[in-house]
Amino acid sequence: MEFSCKDFKVGKCQGQKLVDGESMPLVLQPPEADKADMESLLLALKTNKDWFEQLIIKNSAVLLRGFDVKNAQDFNDIVDAFGWDDIRYVGPAPRTHVHKRVWTANEGPLSEFIYYHHEMVLIKESPKTLLLFCEVPPPEGGETPFVPSFRVTQRMLEEFPEAVEEMEAKGLQYSFTALSKNDTSSMRGRGWEDTFGTSDREEAERRAEALGMDLEWLPNGGVKAVLGPRSLTRVFDGRKGRRMWFNTVVGMHGKEISSASMADGTEIPENVVKRCGEIIEEESIQFKWEKGDVAIFDNMALLHGRRPSKPPRRVLVATCK
Repeated sequence: MEFSCKDFKVGKCQGQKLVDGESMPLVLQPPEADKADMESLLLALKTNKDWFEQLIIKNSAVLLRGFDVKNAQDFNDIVDAFGWDDIRYVGPAPRTHVHKRVWTANEGPLSEFIYYHHEMVLIKESPKTLLLFCEVPPPEGGETPFVPSFRVTQRMLEEFPEAVEEMEAKGLQYSFTALSKNDTSSMRGRGWEDTFGTSDREEAERRAEALGMDLEWLPNGGVKAVLGPRSLTRVFDGRKGRRMWFNTVVGMHGKEISSASMADGTEIPENVVKRCGEIIEEESIQFKWEKGDVAIFDNMALLHGRRPSKPPRRVLVATCK
């Protein structure tokens, strides 16, 4: 698919990389100075919806930059312009609802690094698309690095073919614990009541089961969620048959409130996890946020995270089927 659209022009950004012939992220800007307003942007998105969807699949990451996107309301209008169905976030990150389909991104301490992950990778139905809006760019740090997932699989197969195939064959099992109420001092501090949208334990169990997890109640009022078996890699339609590293082994293995192992209880070798983390970092791509940026990620193809940041930083998020 060649880039050709009168409603956008291609730009560049610091940190942009060429991966398998595609620019990541692909930067789209107004074609003319008088086309940077929200009305022109929304019309361009609606007019070129099918083309834009193909572009997201092709390039995995698209950055809209230079448009007059001011706030959560504007961002929600952009999300609505695509017509994609909403999917409610389920996971450990503390978040606050802002406006309609818009939420805050992880509200954990800005001083902490949020590790690379596919959004809601542990849930049976993950978002197809992740949209991020920079309302307040950080003065230093705070980038949202992302990683082409297929590159991680390729390199892990080159270095650890037997370990990869064993994990693939056996599947993976994860666990994480959550308190009853939210703890915004932790980037994994979302309480189970907020996660499942109920304070009733039986209802929480029913909702957890629908998401593919079992709950174990703890004496302190918290809960331990166990998930598995889950796949190590996935192949999704329309993405060149690429085998995506669709798991969170590195992010959850051996942590204080989480674990990752093979589904039969076999431990994942520490050296494999450590080297995988290095490969993910080596393959990472990042750009500096500018006010009004809207980044659109193919969640099936990219892992993403958050660099430590100096305050203030306000990035909002929407997740779509």
